[in-house]
Amino acid sequence: MKKHIPSSFLRLCFAAALIAAGTACSEPSNTSAAATPATPAAPAAPATPAPAAAGDAASSLGARITAEIGDAACDNASQCRTLPVGSKACGGPAGFLPWSTKRSNGELLARLAAEQAAAEKKVNEKSGMMSTCSVEQDPGATCSAGRCVLQQRSLGGVDAR
Repeated sequence: MKKHIPSSFLRLCFAAALIAAGTACSEPSNTSAAATPATPAAPAAPATPAPAAAGDAASSLGARITAEIGDAACDNASQCRTLPVGSKACGGPAGFLPWSTKRSNGELLARLAAEQAAAEKKVNEKSGMMSTCSVEQDPGATCSAGRCVLQQRSLGGVDAR
């Protein structure tokens, strides 16, 4: 004899699975991150799972952005900027990358980042991607050990020094 599972139970299970998947895939906000020492690290585009065809465009653009940023060398903090990259399902950037006016073409970076955001937005729409809709705040960039790095934030959004 086959047992009937109530549809309300199935809907509840489906909702729980969606919430768990969204939580597991969300990135921590830069404003509530634990204070981690700012170490110069190679800039990397945020990872976003994507269907192959449209995702390839976003990945290719991410690689071009990373190549244009290069080592983000700087002499002082006035040469450092942040670039919003990617696209969250609810809108807004997925993250920020530090770059240097000393080494990079700001107009080219802005164009590549806009193209990447549009490609990721298309991927998100086609795949039905969901998001926590948290807002990524621009952390700002500074010059540390001759390289532009994202500024670290403490709880409450105040610069950690």
